[in-house]
Amino acid sequence: MTINHVTVVGAGVMGRGIAYVSALAGFKTTLVDISESQLLDAMENAKQTVQKGIARGKITEEKKQILLENLHTSTDLATATKETDFLIEAVPEKRSLKQSIMQEVEAHARDGVIFTSNTSTISPTELASYTNRPEHFAVMHFFNPVHLMKLVEIVRGLETSDETVKKVRKVAERMGKETVEVNEFPGFVTSRISALVGNEAFHMLQEGVASAEDIDKAIKLGLNFPMGPLELGDLVGLDARLNNLRYLHEKLGDKFRPAPLLEQYVKAGRLGRKSGKGVYDYSKERD
Repeated sequence: MTINHVTVVGAGVMGRGIAYVSALAGFKTTLVDISESQLLDAMENAKQTVQKGIARGKITEEKKQILLENLHTSTDLATATKETDFLIEAVPEKRSLKQSIMQEVEAHARDGVIFTSNTSTISPTELASYTNRPEHFAVMHFFNPVHLMKLVEIVRGLETSDETVKKVRKVAERMGKETVEVNEFPGFVTSRISALVGNEAFHMLQEGVASAEDIDKAIKLGLNFPMGPLELGDLVGLDARLNNLRYLHEKLGDKFRPAPLLEQYVKAGRLGRKSGKGVYDYSKERD
């Protein structure tokens, strides 16, 4: 099957970012969500992002037109699934939600359509079991912000076929991404390392080793990280970071036990940029 039409399910930060790079790459792209306002916001965000790219000389007016011609939105998952050649699920990291999505798209997708998930932790074998096509399922793990981050982790499930991995890689490469192939194991490669570093940064903050600013500065300048671990936690969402750590703690043991301070921040609603406050205060950015 030739892949011309990509459907992205979930118009949150990751889903809208994936839909953006998909449409910019020339795929007819349908972004699906139950929320009309979320979809409107995603379209506006895409227009703003492409304009910034043009202003910086990174994107041409021609590419902008390709984006606008190819990016569409819908609240009708069944219809979008019937028309698609390649599906990317990008809903929140909740097994029950992902299961319901996979079961619904399975009921409407044509034979041969590849299913992928943007999960950062959940087993691809488990997710594939919610479908009748485990050989055509893989994890396609993007990174935030999607239009800037170059990597996609391709993670095999137990029954993922070589042909599926090949097709997923081609889609990712057309989107301008580098890929690595990972065998299934909790946390894959990047989530395990990122969770460890981010959690240790919270332990140091809790212990008073240094201020948040100096912890991040030390990691950036001393270890050449593009972002400090506390800044990154605020970007991806401290609730998401905590969920990942709890899963990895369950599967891999005490080295992933969440720092108490991280748990306190989440309980207090300090989730990072999306809530206006996390480790750092972003309220002035919203004024």
